[in-house]
Amino acid sequence: MPDDGFHFSAKDNLCSLEMQTRAGSKILDGYRPPFDATAISRLKEAGGILVAKDNMDEFGFGTFSTNCAYGVPRNPYDEERCCGGSSGGSAAAACLIEGHLALGESTGGSIACPAAFCGVYGLTPTYGRVSRYGLVDYANSLDKIGLLSRSAKQIVKHLPTISGMDLKDPTSCAQPELILDGREARNIAIPKEALEGLDENISDTFMRTLKEMESLGMNVDEVSIPSLSFALPAYYILATSESSTNLARYSGMRFGVRNDNYGSHFNEFFSQVRSKEFGKEAKRRILLGTFSRMVGFRDRYYMKALQVRSLIIREYQKVFEDHDVVMTPTMPFVAPRFDEVDQMRPLDMYKADFLTVPPNLCGLPHVSIPSDYVGRMPVGVQVVAPHWEEGLLADMMLRWEDHFAPEYPEVIL
Repeated sequence: MPDDGFHFSAKDNLCSLEMQTRAGSKILDGYRPPFDATAISRLKEAGGILVAKDNMDEFGFGTFSTNCAYGVPRNPYDEERCCGGSSGGSAAAACLIEGHLALGESTGGSIACPAAFCGVYGLTPTYGRVSRYGLVDYANSLDKIGLLSRSAKQIVKHLPTISGMDLKDPTSCAQPELILDGREARNIAIPKEALEGLDENISDTFMRTLKEMESLGMNVDEVSIPSLSFALPAYYILATSESSTNLARYSGMRFGVRNDNYGSHFNEFFSQVRSKEFGKEAKRRILLGTFSRMVGFRDRYYMKALQVRSLIIREYQKVFEDHDVVMTPTMPFVAPRFDEVDQMRPLDMYKADFLTVPPNLCGLPHVSIPSDYVGRMPVGVQVVAPHWEEGLLADMMLRWEDHFAPEYPEVIL
Protein backbone atom coordinates (compact mmCIF):
# COMPACT_ATOMS: atom_id res chain seq x y z
CA MET A 1 0.00 0.00 0.00
CA PRO A 2 1.40 3.49 -0.84
CA ASP A 3 2.32 5.78 2.06
CA ASP A 4 -0.73 7.94 1.41
CA GLY A 5 -2.94 4.96 0.59
CA PHE A 6 -5.94 3.60 2.42
CA HIS A 7 -8.10 0.51 2.27
CA PHE A 8 -11.78 0.49 1.46
CA SER A 9 -14.61 -1.91 0.71
CA ALA A 10 -17.77 -1.44 -1.35
CA LYS A 11 -21.34 -2.59 -1.05
CA ASP A 12 -21.89 -5.46 -3.46
CA ASN A 13 -24.24 -3.49 -5.71
CA LEU A 14 -21.31 -1.34 -6.93
CA CYS A 15 -19.53 -2.75 -9.97
CA SER A 16 -15.83 -3.57 -9.63
CA LEU A 17 -13.25 -5.11 -11.92
CA GLU A 18 -11.58 -7.41 -9.38
CA MET A 19 -14.58 -9.15 -7.87
CA GLN A 20 -18.06 -10.38 -8.65
CA THR A 21 -20.95 -7.92 -8.28
CA ARG A 22 -24.02 -9.83 -7.17
CA ALA A 23 -26.09 -7.22 -5.27
CA GLY A 24 -26.85 -9.90 -2.70
CA SER A 25 -28.88 -11.92 -5.24
CA LYS A 26 -28.47 -15.41 -6.66
CA ILE A 27 -29.72 -14.17 -10.03
CA LEU A 28 -26.43 -12.26 -10.50
CA ASP A 29 -24.19 -15.09 -9.31
CA GLY A 30 -21.02 -15.15 -11.41
CA TYR A 31 -21.39 -11.64 -12.82
CA ARG A 32 -17.98 -9.97 -13.27
CA PRO A 33 -18.36 -6.39 -14.55
CA PRO A 34 -15.83 -5.17 -17.13
CA PHE A 35 -15.58 -1.76 -15.42
CA ASP A 36 -15.50 0.01 -12.04
CA ALA A 37 -18.32 2.13 -10.67
CA THR A 38 -17.31 5.80 -10.71
CA ALA A 39 -17.15 6.00 -6.89
CA ILE A 40 -14.79 3.03 -6.79
CA SER A 41 -12.56 4.25 -9.63
CA ARG A 42 -12.24 7.69 -7.99
CA LEU A 43 -11.19 6.18 -4.65
CA LYS A 44 -8.62 4.02 -6.45
CA GLU A 45 -7.23 7.09 -8.23
CA ALA A 46 -6.90 8.77 -4.81
CA GLY A 47 -4.71 5.92 -3.53
CA GLY A 48 -7.36 3.59 -2.20
CA ILE A 49 -7.16 -0.18 -2.41
CA LEU A 50 -10.40 -2.11 -2.76
CA VAL A 51 -10.05 -5.04 -0.37
CA ALA A 52 -13.55 -6.53 -0.34
CA LYS A 53 -17.17 -6.35 -1.42
CA ASP A 54 -19.68 -6.02 1.43
CA ASN A 55 -22.69 -8.26 1.90
CA MET A 56 -26.15 -6.68 1.67
CA ASP A 57 -29.87 -7.31 1.44
CA GLU A 58 -30.78 -8.57 -2.03
CA PHE A 59 -30.85 -5.47 -4.29
CA GLY A 60 -31.14 -3.35 -1.10
CA PHE A 61 -34.52 -4.83 -0.11
CA GLY A 62 -34.42 -4.87 3.68
CA THR A 63 -33.88 -3.10 6.99
CA PHE A 64 -31.84 -5.80 8.76
CA SER A 65 -29.56 -7.38 6.11
CA THR A 66 -31.39 -10.67 6.61
CA ASN A 67 -32.50 -10.96 2.95
CA CYS A 68 -29.01 -11.92 1.76
CA ALA A 69 -28.38 -14.79 -0.63
CA TYR A 70 -24.77 -15.19 0.53
CA GLY A 71 -24.94 -15.24 4.31
CA VAL A 72 -26.18 -12.79 6.91
CA PRO A 73 -23.72 -10.30 8.46
CA ARG A 74 -23.76 -10.22 12.27
CA ASN A 75 -23.57 -7.19 14.49
CA PRO A 76 -20.02 -6.59 15.78
CA TYR A 77 -21.37 -5.73 19.25
CA ASP A 78 -23.57 -8.83 19.59
CA GLU A 79 -23.53 -11.70 17.07
CA GLU A 80 -27.11 -12.59 17.93
CA ARG A 81 -28.24 -9.25 16.56
CA CYS A 82 -28.48 -7.85 13.03
CA CYS A 83 -26.28 -5.17 11.45
CA GLY A 84 -29.14 -3.20 9.93
CA GLY A 85 -29.73 -2.90 6.25
CA SER A 86 -29.28 -2.86 3.55
CA SER A 87 -25.60 -1.80 3.77
CA GLY A 88 -25.08 -4.12 6.74
CA GLY A 89 -21.79 -5.56 5.52
CA SER A 90 -20.37 -2.08 4.91
CA ALA A 91 -21.31 -0.91 8.42
CA ALA A 92 -19.84 -4.03 10.04
CA ALA A 93 -16.57 -3.59 8.14
CA ALA A 94 -16.39 0.09 9.09
CA CYS A 95 -16.94 -0.81 12.74
CA LEU A 96 -14.52 -3.73 12.97
CA ILE A 97 -11.55 -2.38 11.00
CA GLU A 98 -9.81 0.71 12.30
CA GLY A 99 -9.00 3.18 9.54
CA HIS A 100 -11.37 1.47 7.11
CA LEU A 101 -13.64 3.31 4.69
CA ALA A 102 -16.75 1.61 3.30
CA LEU A 103 -18.90 2.62 0.36
CA GLY A 104 -22.61 2.18 0.99
CA GLU A 105 -25.76 2.99 -0.93
CA SER A 106 -29.05 4.30 0.42
CA THR A 107 -32.53 4.27 -1.06
CA GLY A 108 -34.67 4.63 2.08
CA GLY A 109 -32.10 4.58 4.89
CA SER A 110 -29.65 1.86 3.91
CA ILE A 111 -26.62 3.85 5.10
CA ALA A 112 -28.05 5.56 8.20
CA CYS A 113 -29.75 2.47 9.66
CA PRO A 114 -26.73 0.11 9.68
CA ALA A 115 -24.44 2.98 10.73
CA ALA A 116 -26.60 3.50 13.83
CA PHE A 117 -26.84 -0.23 14.63
CA CYS A 118 -23.06 -0.67 14.26
CA GLY A 119 -21.97 2.55 15.99
CA VAL A 120 -20.23 4.32 13.07
CA TYR A 121 -20.68 7.51 11.06
CA GLY A 122 -22.73 7.04 7.91
CA LEU A 123 -23.10 9.93 5.45
CA THR A 124 -25.69 9.97 2.66
CA PRO A 125 -25.06 12.93 0.29
CA THR A 126 -27.66 14.91 -1.61
CA TYR A 127 -29.23 12.95 -4.47
CA GLY A 128 -27.03 13.64 -7.49
CA ARG A 129 -23.90 14.64 -5.53
CA VAL A 130 -22.19 11.29 -6.21
CA SER A 131 -22.43 9.60 -9.60
CA ARG A 132 -24.55 6.44 -9.66
CA TYR A 133 -22.70 5.07 -12.69
CA GLY A 134 -21.88 1.43 -12.01
CA LEU A 135 -24.59 0.99 -9.37
CA VAL A 136 -27.00 -1.93 -9.67
CA ASP A 137 -30.14 0.18 -9.34
CA TYR A 138 -32.88 -0.35 -6.79
CA ALA A 139 -34.95 2.82 -7.44
CA ASN A 140 -33.38 5.37 -9.79
CA SER A 141 -34.94 8.50 -8.29
CA LEU A 142 -33.89 7.54 -4.75
CA ASP A 143 -30.51 5.77 -4.89
CA LYS A 144 -27.53 7.61 -3.38
CA ILE A 145 -23.95 6.45 -2.80
CA GLY A 146 -22.29 7.44 0.48
CA LEU A 147 -19.59 6.60 3.01
CA LEU A 148 -19.33 4.80 6.36
CA SER A 149 -16.41 4.90 8.79
CA ARG A 150 -15.47 5.03 12.45
CA SER A 151 -13.90 8.40 11.69
CA ALA A 152 -15.85 11.53 10.77
CA LYS A 153 -12.59 13.08 9.59
CA GLN A 154 -12.06 10.27 7.11
CA ILE A 155 -15.55 10.70 5.65
CA VAL A 156 -15.10 14.46 5.33
CA LYS A 157 -11.73 13.86 3.65
CA HIS A 158 -13.01 11.42 1.05
CA LEU A 159 -16.47 12.82 0.25
CA PRO A 160 -14.93 15.29 -2.27
CA THR A 161 -13.09 12.37 -3.87
CA ILE A 162 -16.26 10.53 -4.87
CA SER A 163 -18.37 13.66 -5.52
CA GLY A 164 -18.65 15.78 -8.62
CA MET A 165 -19.94 15.73 -12.16
CA ASP A 166 -19.74 12.52 -14.15
CA LEU A 167 -20.88 12.58 -17.77
CA LYS A 168 -21.84 8.92 -17.45
CA ASP A 169 -24.60 9.88 -14.96
CA PRO A 170 -26.75 12.87 -16.05
CA THR A 171 -28.19 13.27 -12.53
CA SER A 172 -24.72 14.27 -11.30
CA CYS A 173 -24.16 17.02 -13.87
CA ALA A 174 -26.05 19.96 -12.35
CA GLN A 175 -24.66 20.04 -8.83
CA PRO A 176 -23.24 23.12 -7.08
CA GLU A 177 -19.71 23.13 -5.71
CA LEU A 178 -19.13 20.96 -2.63
CA ILE A 179 -18.01 23.24 0.23
CA LEU A 180 -17.27 21.46 3.50
CA ASP A 181 -15.92 24.27 5.64
CA GLY A 182 -17.10 27.75 6.55
CA ARG A 183 -20.63 26.94 7.72
CA GLU A 184 -21.57 26.10 11.30
CA ALA A 185 -24.74 24.29 12.31
CA ARG A 186 -26.10 26.24 15.27
CA ASN A 187 -29.88 25.89 15.18
CA ILE A 188 -31.33 22.40 15.38
CA ALA A 189 -35.00 21.60 14.68
CA ILE A 190 -36.63 18.57 16.28
CA PRO A 191 -39.88 17.54 14.53
CA LYS A 192 -42.33 16.41 17.19
CA GLU A 193 -43.93 13.91 14.78
CA ALA A 194 -40.65 11.96 14.69
CA LEU A 195 -40.61 11.40 18.44
CA GLU A 196 -43.72 9.21 18.48
CA GLY A 197 -43.36 5.43 18.53
CA LEU A 198 -39.82 5.32 19.89
CA ASP A 199 -38.50 2.73 22.27
CA GLU A 200 -38.25 4.30 25.74
CA ASN A 201 -34.48 3.77 25.86
CA ILE A 202 -34.04 5.53 22.52
CA SER A 203 -36.11 8.49 23.76
CA ASP A 204 -33.93 8.75 26.87
CA THR A 205 -30.65 8.65 24.96
CA PHE A 206 -31.95 11.17 22.43
CA MET A 207 -32.81 13.63 25.21
CA ARG A 208 -29.31 13.21 26.66
CA THR A 209 -27.78 13.86 23.25
CA LEU A 210 -29.82 17.05 22.85
CA LYS A 211 -28.47 18.33 26.15
CA GLU A 212 -24.94 17.54 25.00
CA MET A 213 -25.59 19.41 21.75
CA GLU A 214 -26.77 22.42 23.75
CA SER A 215 -23.58 22.26 25.85
CA LEU A 216 -21.67 22.60 22.55
CA GLY A 217 -23.41 25.90 21.88
CA MET A 218 -26.26 24.69 19.68
CA ASN A 219 -29.87 25.85 19.97
CA VAL A 220 -32.59 23.21 19.97
CA ASP A 221 -36.22 23.95 19.00
CA GLU A 222 -39.22 21.68 18.60
CA VAL A 223 -41.01 22.12 15.26
CA SER A 224 -43.80 20.41 13.36
CA ILE A 225 -43.54 18.70 9.96
CA PRO A 226 -47.05 17.19 9.65
CA SER A 227 -46.48 15.47 6.31
CA LEU A 228 -43.77 13.18 7.74
CA SER A 229 -46.51 10.66 8.54
CA PHE A 230 -47.18 10.26 4.79
CA ALA A 231 -43.54 9.65 3.84
CA LEU A 232 -43.50 5.90 4.42
CA PRO A 233 -46.43 4.93 2.12
CA ALA A 234 -45.25 7.38 -0.55
CA TYR A 235 -41.74 5.94 -0.41
CA TYR A 236 -42.82 2.32 -0.75
CA ILE A 237 -45.07 3.10 -3.72
CA LEU A 238 -42.28 4.94 -5.56
CA ALA A 239 -39.49 2.56 -4.56
CA THR A 240 -41.34 -0.66 -5.41
CA SER A 241 -42.63 0.79 -8.69
CA GLU A 242 -39.13 1.70 -9.80
CA SER A 243 -37.60 -1.54 -8.53
CA SER A 244 -40.15 -3.70 -10.35
CA THR A 245 -39.15 -1.93 -13.57
CA ASN A 246 -35.41 -2.24 -12.90
CA LEU A 247 -35.59 -5.92 -12.02
CA ALA A 248 -37.43 -6.74 -15.25
CA ARG A 249 -34.03 -6.93 -16.97
CA TYR A 250 -33.00 -9.97 -14.91
CA SER A 251 -34.69 -12.68 -16.91
CA GLY A 252 -31.81 -14.94 -17.89
CA MET A 253 -31.65 -13.53 -21.40
CA ARG A 254 -29.34 -10.45 -21.28
CA PHE A 255 -28.82 -10.31 -17.51
CA GLY A 256 -29.09 -12.94 -14.82
CA VAL A 257 -28.19 -16.60 -14.62
CA ARG A 258 -29.67 -18.87 -17.30
CA ASN A 259 -31.30 -22.24 -17.18
CA ASP A 260 -30.85 -24.79 -19.95
CA ASN A 261 -34.51 -25.08 -20.90
CA TYR A 262 -34.01 -23.44 -24.28
CA GLY A 263 -36.93 -25.23 -25.90
CA SER A 264 -39.54 -23.59 -23.68
CA HIS A 265 -41.76 -20.62 -24.55
CA PHE A 266 -40.05 -17.34 -23.60
CA ASN A 267 -42.62 -16.56 -20.88
CA GLU A 268 -41.99 -19.94 -19.29
CA PHE A 269 -38.21 -19.51 -19.67
CA PHE A 270 -38.23 -16.13 -17.92
CA SER A 271 -40.64 -17.26 -15.20
CA GLN A 272 -38.51 -20.29 -14.33
CA VAL A 273 -35.36 -18.17 -13.93
CA ARG A 274 -37.04 -15.45 -11.89
CA SER A 275 -39.03 -17.86 -9.69
CA LYS A 276 -35.91 -19.83 -8.82
CA GLU A 277 -33.30 -17.10 -8.42
CA PHE A 278 -35.14 -14.14 -6.83
CA GLY A 279 -35.57 -14.17 -3.06
CA LYS A 280 -38.88 -13.88 -1.22
CA GLU A 281 -38.61 -10.15 -0.48
CA ALA A 282 -37.58 -9.32 -4.06
CA LYS A 283 -40.67 -11.12 -5.37
CA ARG A 284 -42.88 -9.27 -2.86
CA ARG A 285 -41.56 -5.87 -3.99
CA ILE A 286 -41.86 -6.76 -7.69
CA LEU A 287 -45.53 -7.64 -7.13
CA LEU A 288 -46.22 -4.49 -5.07
CA GLY A 289 -44.54 -2.26 -7.65
CA THR A 290 -46.24 -3.91 -10.60
CA PHE A 291 -49.62 -3.52 -8.90
CA SER A 292 -49.16 0.21 -8.28
CA ARG A 293 -48.19 0.74 -11.94
CA MET A 294 -51.13 -1.16 -13.41
CA VAL A 295 -53.45 0.60 -15.85
CA GLY A 296 -55.97 2.67 -13.89
CA PHE A 297 -53.84 2.78 -10.72
CA ARG A 298 -51.11 5.16 -11.92
CA ASP A 299 -52.90 8.37 -10.89
CA ARG A 300 -54.34 6.81 -7.75
CA TYR A 301 -50.99 5.62 -6.35
CA TYR A 302 -47.83 6.64 -8.25
CA MET A 303 -48.81 10.23 -9.09
CA LYS A 304 -50.23 10.75 -5.60
CA ALA A 305 -46.94 9.55 -4.09
CA LEU A 306 -45.02 12.09 -6.21
CA GLN A 307 -47.30 14.85 -4.89
CA VAL A 308 -46.62 13.73 -1.30
CA ARG A 309 -42.87 13.84 -1.97
CA SER A 310 -43.17 17.47 -3.16
CA LEU A 311 -45.25 18.39 -0.09
CA ILE A 312 -42.65 16.97 2.32
CA ILE A 313 -39.83 18.80 0.52
CA ARG A 314 -41.72 22.09 0.91
CA GLU A 315 -42.25 21.48 4.63
CA TYR A 316 -38.55 20.70 5.15
CA GLN A 317 -37.65 23.90 3.26
CA LYS A 318 -39.99 25.88 5.53
CA VAL A 319 -38.17 24.55 8.61
CA PHE A 320 -34.77 25.31 7.07
CA GLU A 321 -35.73 29.00 6.80
CA ASP A 322 -35.16 29.31 10.57
CA HIS A 323 -32.95 26.30 11.35
CA ASP A 324 -29.71 24.87 9.99
CA VAL A 325 -30.48 21.18 10.39
CA VAL A 326 -33.23 18.76 11.46
CA MET A 327 -32.34 16.06 13.97
CA THR A 328 -34.09 12.86 15.07
CA PRO A 329 -33.02 9.47 16.39
CA THR A 330 -31.83 7.35 13.45
CA MET A 331 -33.79 4.20 14.35
CA PRO A 332 -36.68 3.71 16.81
CA PHE A 333 -34.92 0.83 18.61
CA VAL A 334 -31.48 -0.78 18.97
CA ALA A 335 -30.41 -3.54 16.60
CA PRO A 336 -32.91 -6.37 17.15
CA ARG A 337 -31.96 -10.02 17.72
CA PHE A 338 -32.46 -12.37 14.77
CA ASP A 339 -35.26 -14.19 16.58
CA GLU A 340 -37.05 -10.86 17.00
CA VAL A 341 -36.62 -10.11 13.28
CA ASP A 342 -38.08 -13.52 12.44
CA GLN A 343 -41.27 -12.61 14.34
CA MET A 344 -41.80 -9.36 12.44
CA ARG A 345 -44.31 -9.13 9.62
CA PRO A 346 -43.13 -7.39 6.40
CA LEU A 347 -45.26 -4.37 7.35
CA ASP A 348 -43.54 -4.18 10.77
CA MET A 349 -40.16 -4.14 9.02
CA TYR A 350 -41.25 -1.39 6.63
CA LYS A 351 -42.50 0.71 9.58
CA ALA A 352 -39.06 0.54 11.22
CA ASP A 353 -37.83 2.90 8.48
CA PHE A 354 -40.14 5.79 9.40
CA LEU A 355 -37.26 8.01 10.59
CA THR A 356 -34.82 7.35 7.73
CA VAL A 357 -37.28 7.38 4.83
CA PRO A 358 -38.28 11.12 4.85
CA PRO A 359 -34.83 12.60 4.04
CA ASN A 360 -34.19 9.84 1.49
CA LEU A 361 -37.54 10.41 -0.21
CA CYS A 362 -36.66 14.11 -0.51
CA GLY A 363 -33.06 13.59 -1.66
CA LEU A 364 -31.74 15.54 1.34
CA PRO A 365 -28.20 14.99 2.67
CA HIS A 366 -28.09 13.36 6.08
CA VAL A 367 -25.74 11.59 8.44
CA SER A 368 -26.12 9.09 11.27
CA ILE A 369 -23.80 9.97 14.15
CA PRO A 370 -22.98 7.48 16.93
CA SER A 371 -24.42 9.22 19.99
CA ASP A 372 -24.90 6.85 22.94
CA TYR A 373 -25.39 3.25 24.08
CA VAL A 374 -28.28 1.19 25.44
CA GLY A 375 -26.60 -1.56 27.39
CA ARG A 376 -23.79 -2.59 25.03
CA MET A 377 -25.62 -1.63 21.86
CA PRO A 378 -24.89 1.62 20.02
CA VAL A 379 -27.56 4.11 18.98
CA GLY A 380 -27.31 7.01 16.57
CA VAL A 381 -28.89 10.35 15.81
CA GLN A 382 -29.79 11.41 12.28
CA VAL A 383 -28.95 14.95 11.17
CA VAL A 384 -30.59 16.27 7.97
CA ALA A 385 -29.40 19.37 6.08
CA PRO A 386 -30.85 21.33 3.13
CA HIS A 387 -30.05 20.16 -0.40
CA TRP A 388 -26.33 20.51 -1.29
CA GLU A 389 -25.40 21.66 2.26
CA GLU A 390 -23.14 18.76 3.22
CA GLY A 391 -20.88 21.36 4.88
CA LEU A 392 -23.37 21.69 7.74
CA LEU A 393 -23.21 17.93 8.30
CA ALA A 394 -19.41 17.98 8.20
CA ASP A 395 -19.41 20.65 10.91
CA MET A 396 -21.79 18.60 13.10
CA MET A 397 -19.79 15.39 12.61
CA LEU A 398 -16.40 16.92 13.35
CA ARG A 399 -17.55 18.81 16.43
CA TRP A 400 -19.30 15.72 17.81
CA GLU A 401 -16.27 13.51 17.12
CA ASP A 402 -14.12 15.78 19.28
CA HIS A 403 -16.70 15.53 22.07
CA PHE A 404 -17.91 11.91 22.07
CA ALA A 405 -15.69 8.90 22.87
CA PRO A 406 -17.08 5.77 21.14
CA GLU A 407 -16.71 2.22 22.50
CA TYR A 408 -15.78 -0.26 19.78
CA PRO A 409 -15.95 -4.03 20.24
CA GLU A 410 -12.69 -5.92 20.65
CA VAL A 411 -11.62 -7.85 17.56
CA ILE A 412 -10.03 -11.23 18.32
CA LEU A 413 -7.82 -12.43 15.45
